[in-house]
Formats: sequence, structure tokens, C-alpha cells
Amino acid sequence: MTRILVVEDEPGIALGLEDDLQMEGYQVETVADGVTASRRAKEGGFDLILLDIMLPGKDGFEVCRELRRQGLRTPILVLTAKTQEAEKVMALELGADDYVTKPFGTRELRARIKALLRRAGGDTDGDLTSYVFGDVEVDFQRGELRRNGQAIELTPIEFKLLGLFIRSRGRVLSRERLLEGAWGPDTFASDRIVDNHIANLRKKIESDPANPRYLRNVRGLGYRFDG
Repeated sequence: MTRILVVEDEPGIALGLEDDLQMEGYQVETVADGVTASRRAKEGGFDLILLDIMLPGKDGFEVCRELRRQGLRTPILVLTAKTQEAEKVMALELGADDYVTKPFGTRELRARIKALLRRAGGDTDGDLTSYVFGDVEVDFQRGELRRNGQAIELTPIEFKLLGLFIRSRGRVLSRERLLEGAWGPDTFASDRIVDNHIANLRKKIESDPANPRYLRNVRGLGYRFDG
């Protein structure tokens, strides 16, 4: 399920966005200040961020700047009450992908969200049948992985982890998100279990597991797939 982080400090607007997006089938989390938004965006494994500009703690410009400087590629759609062209240009120059000016219509917002997800691959990855990176080919329909044409056996958890990474390529996934995605919600397991499975997965997809090219550790945040 596509996950959206809504960053909005006006409770009425935040609730309306949450309800509307959930009705569209998205999984939604809302936060009301820039400090929390920055933290959750980096650790939550979201597919898209709706980011208000006028926020307590840190404004949306600062949040956007910080996330892009730290390499987060998650699409950012800015929500702003400002109508000046300079404000919109600033948001785009800081790394936002698009903007909507308040008040906005829900149809326009939905269309812009879908367009950003399509651009990022978020609307089509659920139907992904195969994927190739380096000398590795993953066949999702057959549940197989081949490296240099040779079949490599993966455990079910390893295959789920790899699929989750591929569908979230370029985005940091926290250990919590990996546990939820590969083991299931409400799983009681330690972060060490995730690390052990990723270490085993690296042995099967990396030429040099000690210096991984594809499955990268992002210190303090989780892991990122760069294949």
C-alpha cells in the first residue's frame, strides 16, 4: 500500500486530507510540526510527502532543504497558502517536486499525487514482474533470483525483503518498516534479525558483501537500495 506523510499543523485540514486520502486507498500518517516531519520522513519509508510551508519548529522550506541535502528522494508536494511566485520558485529550487496553493480542490490534489507517484514509479511497482540490476535478475512471478544466469536460492523472508527494496529503490527504509513489510504488522522481533537477513541477502546479490554497491546502510536511519 502506498504510504503518504501529511505534514499540516491545522487540525481541520490535516483530518480532511487524511480522510480523503484513506478513501483513495492510501496509508496516511499525519504530523503537525517541522521537527517531527523531518524525523519521520527520514525513518518512515514513505512514498510521498505532502508538506505545508507554515509550520511550527521548522518551516516547510527548511524541512525540504534538510531532506534533500541528506539524500532523501521521496517526492515532495508542497501545500502553501502563499500566492507569490517567489515562494513557489523557492520551494521547487529547494527540491520540492510540485506545489498546490491553498485553498485547493481535492480532485486537483489527487491528480497531482497520482502524477508524482507515476513519475517516481509508485503507481506501477505493485505490478512489477521482473527487475534487473547488475548481474542479478529477479523474477517476481516465478519467485526466482538468478545471478549471471544461475539460480540463487533465497528464503521467503529474503525474497520479500528484496522485493520491498526494489519497489522502494532510492528511498531509505527503517528497520521498523522492513519488519512490517517482510514479516508482517505487529511482529515482535529485534532490529538484529533484520540486520542478519540483510547480511545474508548481500552475500547473494553483492559482488563484495563487505562493501555493498546495491544494498546500502544509511547510518542511524536504516537501509537503501541503489540498484
